[in-house]
Amino acid sequence: MDRAYAEPLDVRAVAAVAHCSEAHFSRSFRAAFGETPHRYLQRRRVERSMFLLRETDRSITDICFDVGFTSLGTFSRTFHEIIGESPSSYRDGNEPMVAPNCVQMWAMRPRYGASEAAAPEPASGASQSSRFGEARSAATP
Repeated sequence: MDRAYAEPLDVRAVAAVAHCSEAHFSRSFRAAFGETPHRYLQRRRVERSMFLLRETDRSITDICFDVGFTSLGTFSRTFHEIIGESPSSYRDGNEPMVAPNCVQMWAMRPRYGASEAAAPEPASGASQSSRFGEARSAATP
């Protein structure tokens, strides 16, 4: 999915490669990554569009179609849900980065949706650095 992010998602084909049913694949994917395959692919597409918006002068419509969205409205809505601002305001507020590409990808990876970023931390005292739970720290007794 990461390599062919601009292609339509075919869960049946991906599940067949994994030798399981579509339903089982989707449940397992969500358990492993914290989101559905479709949402994961949308996040990858938005990540790539962020790079293109910062680094190129191409139109937002061209970028929308190049990263795999089939509708400018869906692209704008999804971009706003994940990043918290429209593609045009993101472009206006972010200039090209002057860092190695691997650092850029790490620094600009969307970790939360806009609605999740405003949510308070869990009451248990544990903090979570991303939606995938990569760096949970347990509360010390």
